[in-house]
Amino acid sequence: MNHQILSLYGLKWNPFSQEIPTRALYLPPRMADFCWRIENGLVQEGGFAMVHGDPGTGKSVLLRHLAGRLENLPDLIVGTISHPQSQLGDFYREMGDIFGVTLAPSNRWGGFKALRERWLTHLDSCRQRPILIIDEAQEMGPQVLSELRLMASARFDSLPLLGIILAGDARLLERLRGEDLIPLGSRIRCRYVTEYASREELGSFLGHLLTEAGNPSLMTPGLCNTLCDHAAGNYRILTSMAAELLSAGARRNLPQLDEKLYLEVFATPNLPTPRRKR
Repeated sequence: MNHQILSLYGLKWNPFSQEIPTRALYLPPRMADFCWRIENGLVQEGGFAMVHGDPGTGKSVLLRHLAGRLENLPDLIVGTISHPQSQLGDFYREMGDIFGVTLAPSNRWGGFKALRERWLTHLDSCRQRPILIIDEAQEMGPQVLSELRLMASARFDSLPLLGIILAGDARLLERLRGEDLIPLGSRIRCRYVTEYASREELGSFLGHLLTEAGNPSLMTPGLCNTLCDHAAGNYRILTSMAAELLSAGARRNLPQLDEKLYLEVFATPNLPTPRRKR
């Protein structure tokens, strides 16, 4: 964001940007509880966890916070799959890059063994499972998901080698109900469903963003209430509207954003009524 806009409103950063610092992310109590379970359960015991819900209900924020939290733990390896659409060959290449293992995709058995030996060595040295986070997991093919299930445990499934967090929209849940992925779906031990926020939750979210960014009075209480009323319970819609208002307020050099600005920006234009043909 333009530094002049930040200076105009006394902001440290744009509170409605996707790039706000991880430490400033808003985490409702239920999300915080899920993160605690991952840190104190999945890291120690391994296995699969799943996050799913509609777009704009908080998945990305949860994953960002969780990844940052886990990366601060000593000796913990945290990896992220960046291309979930990969076929098996590219999947092995990406896994090799993440965990520092040289793999030949043409030798899948060799890659399978090398990765498991890497995870076993890490487990023996610090008693922690590496964590793999896969966003947009509904895009992964059944063959890759099945391969991941087989790779992630040893000793007849009694020794989990990885902690794996699958995140996606409602299609992920449907995928795991398919016949070929029932064995994986039955192994999900920790679940979190992101939901549309209440008006009060949206208000807390908005207040948190403004306070963390350095100007809790950037918007009037009336405007905050109006935004929460029109966001349809969706955090992304709320921040998109707020970002548009911030830009419009800066163009007008307004000292504070209010309901009048909201009406000017989002009011439905009065279109002429077409004449009826006689």
